[in-house]
Amino acid sequence: MDNEVIEFDIGLGGGGGSEDGDGDDVLDEGNVANCSLVIDGNVATVRSYSPQGDLDLEPYEGMEFESEEAAKAFYNSYARRVGFSTRVSSSRRSRKDGAIIQRSFVCAKEGFRNLNEKRTKDREIKRPRTVTRVGCKAALSVKIQDSGMWVVSNFVKEHNHELVPPDQVHCLRSHRQISGPAKTLIDTLQAAGMGPRRIMSALIKEYGGISKVGFTEVDCRNYMRNNRQRSMEGDIQLLLDYLKQMNIQNAGFFYAVQGDEDQCTGNVFWADSKARANYNYFGDTVTFDTTYRSNRYRLPFAPFTGVNHHGQPVLFGCAFLINESEASFIWLFKTWLAAMSGQPPLSMTTDHDAVIRSAIMQVFPETRHRFCKWHIFKKCQEKLSHVFLEHPNFEADFHKCVNLTETTEEFESCWLSLVDKYELRDHDWLQVIYLDRTQWVQVYLRDAFFAEMSITQRSDSMNSYFDGYVNASTNLNQFFKLYEKAVESRTEKEVKADYDTMSTFPVLKTPSPMEKQASEVYTKKLFMRFQEELVATLTFMANKVEDDGLVTTYQVAKFGDDHSAYYVRFNVLEMKATCSCQMFEFSGLLCRHVLAVFRVTNVLTLPSHYILKRWSRSAKSSVALEDRVADVINYYLESHTVRYNMLRHEAFKFVEEGAETVDSYTVAMAALEEASKKIFLAVKHDGRISIVNGHCRENLTRNGVHANYNSEDEQRSLACPLSEINNTSLLLFYLQDFFTFTKEKEKETER
Repeated sequence: MDNEVIEFDIGLGGGGGSEDGDGDDVLDEGNVANCSLVIDGNVATVRSYSPQGDLDLEPYEGMEFESEEAAKAFYNSYARRVGFSTRVSSSRRSRKDGAIIQRSFVCAKEGFRNLNEKRTKDREIKRPRTVTRVGCKAALSVKIQDSGMWVVSNFVKEHNHELVPPDQVHCLRSHRQISGPAKTLIDTLQAAGMGPRRIMSALIKEYGGISKVGFTEVDCRNYMRNNRQRSMEGDIQLLLDYLKQMNIQNAGFFYAVQGDEDQCTGNVFWADSKARANYNYFGDTVTFDTTYRSNRYRLPFAPFTGVNHHGQPVLFGCAFLINESEASFIWLFKTWLAAMSGQPPLSMTTDHDAVIRSAIMQVFPETRHRFCKWHIFKKCQEKLSHVFLEHPNFEADFHKCVNLTETTEEFESCWLSLVDKYELRDHDWLQVIYLDRTQWVQVYLRDAFFAEMSITQRSDSMNSYFDGYVNASTNLNQFFKLYEKAVESRTEKEVKADYDTMSTFPVLKTPSPMEKQASEVYTKKLFMRFQEELVATLTFMANKVEDDGLVTTYQVAKFGDDHSAYYVRFNVLEMKATCSCQMFEFSGLLCRHVLAVFRVTNVLTLPSHYILKRWSRSAKSSVALEDRVADVINYYLESHTVRYNMLRHEAFKFVEEGAETVDSYTVAMAALEEASKKIFLAVKHDGRISIVNGHCRENLTRNGVHANYNSEDEQRSLACPLSEINNTSLLLFYLQDFFTFTKEKEKETER
C-alpha cells in the first residue's frame, strides 16, 4: 500500500490551564508542567505518513513517520477519535550527540501523582488539584531509524478507565485547540471590547455547539490574555515615550513604573502638575476607581479623583494596572502618596473589593475607607435580578433601608425586615455586603467627611471624569489624546463655573444677614445648596428640651411632625452646634436643623469654623478666611441672646467660687460694688467698650458729641487697658438683679 503525506493541525494545549481557577476546565489532566504536548501555545503544522484514504487507522508496531512531531500529532488525533488525552512521557538520547532517539506518548491518566511530602508538609494547599492519574498503561513509543524515519516500537491500546464521549472531547487538554478562523474571530471581537464570555457565546452560535468550537472559555481567556500581552508591547513603549516627554516639558509632571522601566512589565502611574496642585486644595476626600476598564486590552485604568469647590470632579492622577493584586495596589498607593507630598486624604471611596481594602489599611491606616454605594446598588441589580423581576417594590425598600434610616438600630431592624420579607436571609452576596455594612451604609459613615452635598446622593465623581472620551475600543495610543481632551474639557468647565460665581449675583430669598454672608463667601453652586437649607428652616420649629448651663439641646422638627425630629446640641460660648443628622460632618455644609436653632437664638451670621475654605470662592487662593473673623465676632456681640447666655454662664461660675468661704464672699461683694460703679458709668454715658489690640477703648458719645469726663479717675476707669479690668467684676454687677432679669429674659426668648 502506497504512503501519502497527510497534514495534521496540532494546536496542542493552546488553551493552557485556568488563569483564574473558575472551574471551567472540568477535565483538567493535572499539572501543566507534566503535559509536554503544550508547544508554546501555538498551532503547529507537521507532516506524517499514513495509509492512503484511511484516517481512522489505529497505530500499529512498525508504522513509520517522517518526524517525531508527526508521530505525536497522529497519536493525538487517534486519541481524540477514541476519547482520551495524551502527553509526552519519556525519551532517550544518543550518547554520541545527545539527540533524542526514542520518545513515548502516553494517556494523560498514565501513572500516579507524585506527592512531594517535603513541599506540602508545612504549608496548606489553597487550591488542591483533582487527582486524575489512575495508572493507565495505554501508550505509543517511537524510535528513530538509520534512515531518519521514526517507527512505532510499542503500542498499548487498552485503558483502565472510561473514555470520554465525543461531545466532551473538546474539554481534554491535548485536544483543546484554537483554529486559525477562530483566532481571527476572537481578535475581531476582542478589539470591539467584548469579554471572553460573550466571545464564547458568539463562537458557539457560529460553530453550532461547544463541542464543535473545540476549546473552552478558559482557553479563550488565556488566548486573549496572551494576545493582549503581545499587542501591548508596542503601545507600552509609546506610553513610556509619552510620559518621558511630558516629564521633560512640565517640571511638575510625575510618573513611575513598577519594575524595569525598559521592559515595563509592571504598573504605571502618572500625575501632572495641575493634578498635584488640585490635591493641595481638594485632597481631603479621594475616589479611586478600578472598574474603568476603558481600553481594548481590558487593563484596569484607575483614576484618582475628588471634588472641587464647584462640586465638579477633579483629577489627582491616573494609573494603568497590569494586575489587580494586593502588591500592585500597595505599590500604587505608596507611589501616589509620594506624588501628593506624603499627605494622606481624610477619606477614600473605592469599589467593593477586599484586596483594595487590605492595601488601604496598610498604606492609609488613618483614612476613612468606604465602598461606593452606587456600585453596590448596580451589583445588587445583577446578583438579585430575579428578585427585582418578581418583586417590583424590592428596589424601593432596599434604597429606603440604606439611605433613609437615621440610626444604626433603625438600619439593623429595617435590614432584618427586608431579608425576611423577600426571603433572602441565606443569600450569599447579601450576607457579604451586610458584614461590610460599616463601609457603605450611610448611617455608619455620616461622621466622616466625603464632600457630598447630600447624605443620600450617589458619588458622581466615581467613573465620570472620562465619560464620553474613552471607551472599550480605545487603545493606548489613542487614549492619551482623549485623556488630554478630557482634562482640557474639565478645566474649561471649572473656569466657566469660576466666571459664573464671580460675575453673577445670586437672588437672596430672605433678609437674613447669614444668607448675604454665604452668597459672598461660597461658590455659586454651594451657595444655592446652602440657600436651600436656609430657606427650609422656615418650616421647622426648634424647641429647647434641655439646658445644663453650657450646652442647650433643641428638638428640631417640621411644624406638626414631631415624630421625625432631629436633635441639635448648641454651645453658645464656643458657637458650636452638632446635629443628629451629621450633615456638616459628612458634607461640610450646615443642615437646616442647626440653622433653625441659629435662627431662634439670634445668631445672625455663620461662625467662621462652619465655612470650609474648600467650598469657598477663595478655595484655590492663599487668602485665609480668618480675615473675616473680626466681622463675625462683631455680629456675635450684636446678638442680645448670645450676650445674655454668655453673661449668665460666667456669673454662675463666679457665684459658686465666691460663696466657698467668708473671705471669698467678702472679696466677691467688694468686686460687685466696683463693677457696679464702672458699668453705671458706661450706661450713663451710653458708651460701648471696644477691643483694640488687646486694650479697651471707650467711645463715649451723645448726640454726636464726645462726652466730657467728670473726673480724672472716671477718665482712667473708662480708658484703662483690658488687662486691668476684672472681667468677673463686670459680670457680677449683672448678678445684683440676676433673678428678676433672668425670668424676664427667658420669657422674652420663649416668645
